[in-house]
Amino acid sequence: MIRMDETWKRLEQIRIKKPLVLNITNVVVTNITANVLLALGASPAMSVSEDEIEELVSLAGALVLNLGTPSRSQVRTMDLAGKKARELGVPVVLDPVGAGASKTRTETPLEFLEKGFVDVLRGNASEIMALAGSTEKPRGVDSLHKSDQAVEAAFGLSQKYGCVVCVSGEKDVVVSGQNICRVLNGQALMTLITGMGCSSTCLVAAFAAVEKDLLKATAMGMAVMGLCGELAAKEAQGPGTLETIFLDKLYSLEEKVLQGIRVE
Repeated sequence: MIRMDETWKRLEQIRIKKPLVLNITNVVVTNITANVLLALGASPAMSVSEDEIEELVSLAGALVLNLGTPSRSQVRTMDLAGKKARELGVPVVLDPVGAGASKTRTETPLEFLEKGFVDVLRGNASEIMALAGSTEKPRGVDSLHKSDQAVEAAFGLSQKYGCVVCVSGEKDVVVSGQNICRVLNGQALMTLITGMGCSSTCLVAAFAAVEKDLLKATAMGMAVMGLCGELAAKEAQGPGTLETIFLDKLYSLEEKVLQGIRVE
């Protein structure tokens, strides 16, 4: 589905062009997601201001909408940003954190999907299933399901809203229309660090800024995320050191290392 050489070419483009990835995100993950984008080679920007958001979207290569700590003002800002991004052709990646856990976290991403400005939807299995209509309550923002359990839900959402859907988990499932691929890279220790899932959303956005095929861009972002997690885990003593080493692995990623990407 994706080749090592084309993933490397897109990574080189990110490092050369340093696309601005604009984030309207949650207060928990602002620091780690900005650092992950910097380590990759992209340029992060964070804002929750309605007053400036349309101007910033006009400068962006991609837009991330993350509903981890939603407020009314933030949702209004996201709505403005999403509409402007659609007008300008800026790819929008939506992270529906905790969908199913509350009315706001479920209805808001569905409203954005209905408005047609979401290009990529990335969430864990429980979040994707909740958006597809499951009534089973998740455990906060953690998933109760494996990614393969959400394949049918992902296909349904992709076909209904015309977007790429990524279900993250032990293996990541990426669907677009009738197409599907699985990213097999990853490491369980990554789940013990707050913001790693949100960081993968940012990597997808960075690749979407340089790769027009959004199924490929999503798979590339998830594969690079998982591969660097695997490499970091070999040297880490726990989640604390994993986070630091992960950033180093992402920053120093070389073409030959990408041979470790496993996508089927």
